Amino acid sequence: LSGILLAPAARAAAYTSIDEIIDTADLFLEQHVQDYLSTSQIAGRHQIKIGRLDNRLRMKSCSEPLQASLENTEVPIGRLSVRVRCTGTTPWALYVPAHISLHRDIVVTRHPIKRNTVLQATDLMLAERDISTLTQGYLLDISQAAGTLSARALPANQPVLSSMIRIPPTIKRGDQVTISANSGPISVRMPGEALSDGTTGQQIKVRNIRSQRIIQAIVTGPGQVDALM
Repeated sequence: LSGILLAPAARAAAYTSIDEIIDTADLFLEQHVQDYLSTSQIAGRHQIKIGRLDNRLRMKSCSEPLQASLENTEVPIGRLSVRVRCTGTTPWALYVPAHISLHRDIVVTRHPIKRNTVLQATDLMLAERDISTLTQGYLLDISQAAGTLSARALPANQPVLSSMIRIPPTIKRGDQVTISANSGPISVRMPGEALSDGTTGQQIKVRNIRSQRIIQAIVTGPGQVDALM
């Protein structure tokens, strides 16, 4: 009779519990994420969620402490898999799904913004968002977005990504500009008209008003271009 009563416990002891596997993955990720945030000097609040495992899993009991690792994951944020393995006398391995969210204060819009609007600091604010759901390009400082041009319409509370903004043109098409042409010690200035928009350092087409020739020039500042010789 006693043998019959002990049989279920004996069978249970022959396998590694699901809870032990989950705890191993959770503890490993907690340490790994903390190390990553500390090394990268990233301020934020993280949360780890371990995915469900099939209760029918039967992994042999391990004679050694379980080990966990990540493969090909430099940034432990978002969806990933933790490899939990036994290196004992009956080795095995399985992958445990997990999701790590990281909440940081990032730049978002205070109110709806129309396309081609020059963003002011008063249009923006910092708010906590889960960056694991965002693509690269979120901004951490309002000064990174203030003064830029919205490339698309933005709703209120929208995280402002670098792909959503652009630098406004220093010179616009139709602007009257001064063309500077330098050749050794000789410097010549002449009036011109910009034939396209351009930011500082960008190459644009300019019409020389005196000769009506169209030339290539580099934008050097508001109303100023250098002719390409």
